[in-house]
Amino acid sequence: MTILLYDLVAEGDRRPSPFCFRTKLALAQKRLAFETAPVAMTDIEALEGGAFKTVPILKDGAHVVGDSWAIADYLDEAYPERPRLFHSPEERGLCRFFEAWLFSGVLQQVLRFYVRDIHDRLLEKDRAYFRRSRESRLGCTLEEAAAGREARLDAMRASFDPARLTLTHQGQPFLSGQNPGYADCILAGVLLWIEAIDTVPLLVQGDPLVVYLERVRASLTR
Repeated sequence: MTILLYDLVAEGDRRPSPFCFRTKLALAQKRLAFETAPVAMTDIEALEGGAFKTVPILKDGAHVVGDSWAIADYLDEAYPERPRLFHSPEERGLCRFFEAWLFSGVLQQVLRFYVRDIHDRLLEKDRAYFRRSRESRLGCTLEEAAAGREARLDAMRASFDPARLTLTHQGQPFLSGQNPGYADCILAGVLLWIEAIDTVPLLVQGDPLVVYLERVRASLTR
């Protein structure tokens, strides 16, 4: 039976979730066939008996798992013969740290820069909920969060420099070394999410992260 992944959808079949992208990359890393079921943001709580409030949600036969980390752990446990996402508890711990750094230091800038873009890309039925929930979280309107963003563009791009330095100065093709690991699923998931919703590109020609993202795509689809 093919694995099913509930995947957040926006207008034009855009997929505006870094967590769903991460899980799709993890499934590809495990070399597992899967199908996606697009779901609107405001329809998530109707899925699987209302057990989950966010996506991704993975359905593998009788097993239903929510949350990208829980899904990653499930995949390694259920399919130990496939390439592992985590080779040790220490590697998993470092991936947790990497996510905490990325989301606390970098993604806060990214969210404020692109939050109006996200709103405008969403299905119309989801926009009021998104506006209400994100304005409460940000403490300002979406328009105020995005105001003057052009002046913040260079700083936002520069916030990804630790990843660029790792890839260019350390002589390794992936964050995880010679082969992609879960840290690459996290970073590439974020880059694919931005690519899906932006009106101002994060990455420009000549950026090492452009080559990196193509390398991740190629390695996980071969």
